[in-house]
Amino acid sequence: MDNKYIAAIIEKAPGLSNLLMSWCDKTKVLDFLAPLLLRLYLAPILWMAGSKKFINFSSTADWFGNEDWGLGLPLPYLLVFLVALVEVLGAIFLLLGFGVRLISIPLMITMLVAGITVHLKNGWLAIAEGSGIFATERTVGAIERLDKAKELLQDNGNYEWLTENGSVVILNNGVEFAATYFIMLLLLFFIGAGNFVSVDYWLKRKFMDS
Repeated sequence: MDNKYIAAIIEKAPGLSNLLMSWCDKTKVLDFLAPLLLRLYLAPILWMAGSKKFINFSSTADWFGNEDWGLGLPLPYLLVFLVALVEVLGAIFLLLGFGVRLISIPLMITMLVAGITVHLKNGWLAIAEGSGIFATERTVGAIERLDKAKELLQDNGNYEWLTENGSVVILNNGVEFAATYFIMLLLLFFIGAGNFVSVDYWLKRKFMDS
């Protein structure tokens, strides 16, 4: 490229940069969409997690408290009640955009504890993979067993029917989802529920901006 063209580009770069930044600033009128979508994404996940604990309360408490095949946590019935309550209330609060920054705190604690006590020992991946930077000896072994299971199903079953609605996978139950939800809640803690489509926004306008 000719030097004069390079010089012209460099000369015009600040103006182009300012133009792009000005255009980006105009999109701020839509900045409520980011927290809104985060809330709508998390709400059903938390609702299902919390309501499932209430429905299967005794068996979940047994898993929380058992040291042999569970988590070995103290006061399992109380813990299940508190965790389920936080998740159900969190789902409702996030859906409404009410008390979002406050409810994010116990939800983040829940994700952090779940990540450490349940998922961390399994590595990062939620679904086992046999290769990649997050693959471990555990996931590689899981894929070997998965391939063998697929062979058995293909030889002895209607594999096409079994997989027509989705592939056969092995759940690794790693920390991936808990970490992702924690980061999303951390964002909501800092940015709040967002403008316009949240109770927090209208309460702030009514009581704090007047």
